[in-house]
Amino acid sequence: MKIVLIGAPASGKGTQARLLSEEYGLVHISTGDIFREILKGDSPLKDEVERYMNNGLLVPDELTIKLVLNRLASD
Repeated sequence: MKIVLIGAPASGKGTQARLLSEEYGLVHISTGDIFREILKGDSPLKDEVERYMNNGLLVPDELTIKLVLNRLASD
């Protein structure tokens, strides 16, 4: 089962995702969590993600999609 939650910041996406993952045993994947994890590590994409986030910009869709696909391919 795949569920995508879309909404404005602070609209409750994370809360609903957590509740759904707990209730149905689903994995919760958050792009924000992915970005923060990359910033903590030594990923080759760290500098690129950091440049956008430090300037208050959205990480481009192409890069975000690449990161989510990598996450979906992992356990």
